[in-house]
Amino acid sequence: MSLVIDAQLAPFRTLIEESLSDACRFADGCPVRLADAIRYAVLAPGKRLRPALVMMAAEACGGAAGDARPAAVAVEMIHAYSLIHDDLPAMDDDDLRRGRPTTHIQFGEATAILAGDALQAEAFSHLARNVSDPGTAVRLIGELAAAAGACGLVGGQEDDLAAEKIRIADFRSPLSARKHLESIHRRKTGALFVACVRMGAISAHAGLDEVEALGRFAELFGLAFQITDDVLDFTATDEQLGKRTQKDAGRGKLTFPHLMAAENSVAKEDSSSLSSGDVDFQAGIAFARSHATSLIQDAHDSLKLFGASADRLHIMADYILERTS
Repeated sequence: MSLVIDAQLAPFRTLIEESLSDACRFADGCPVRLADAIRYAVLAPGKRLRPALVMMAAEACGGAAGDARPAAVAVEMIHAYSLIHDDLPAMDDDDLRRGRPTTHIQFGEATAILAGDALQAEAFSHLARNVSDPGTAVRLIGELAAAAGACGLVGGQEDDLAAEKIRIADFRSPLSARKHLESIHRRKTGALFVACVRMGAISAHAGLDEVEALGRFAELFGLAFQITDDVLDFTATDEQLGKRTQKDAGRGKLTFPHLMAAENSVAKEDSSSLSSGDVDFQAGIAFARSHATSLIQDAHDSLKLFGASADRLHIMADYILERTS
């Protein structure tokens, strides 16, 4: 992580870490092993990008970071649950997350599933207990539920699993395959980013125009984030990312560099390389990076309403294009 981004996240990190630690203290009815698994997943070392975005969005709307603390905690709980379940053998079957053994490797599959289940409920409970205004609490709960539900994160995860069984040849063109992949990641990855900034704005009692503008920013930000993530899966090491690399490509799953390499072959009218699978991945990686850059330029434009108050969000958007982990 660059020094510039570290400096942007630093003002929020202590508040986020303290808030997450407090939220992971449970009453006597919670079994010790379950509590340990939850804390292991939630308090694992990480950038805390999502909760920081909640607080940055609140500041962009004239609020204080502390006002958005319940929303930031709830978002990170949902994110942690999604990672626990995504790593399970029945899903992505990963053994490394944030540089440590995944939760099911450390605590067993059953306890990992239950830890994820508990975190879903705890996220909404945290909002209900810690947001004093009932109307604001209801809006925040609704935003997070929509992002995490069947038409959001979970729906994207289901289609992502199904993508292991489909190939470019199943679509009319590589471009239509890419649009399908974008649809998956707008839900699996992007929906929670959108919830982050909308919940930050709602926590700051922002107007509808501000909430909608931040939502547009996060849609573009989230898609660029996933494209960059796919590129890093080809170009970075396990140590840099803190997780296994090139697993999706090894399974034949659709990825942005793969699809964009295929698009490049079509553009060059090189159908023989497309049918043989022998496409130029370096060209695909370059195309993917270029597309991510275009998305981030549009994300910057969506923040014009906020002026200098959105400076941190502008810097975070640029970070997406520079990230190496």
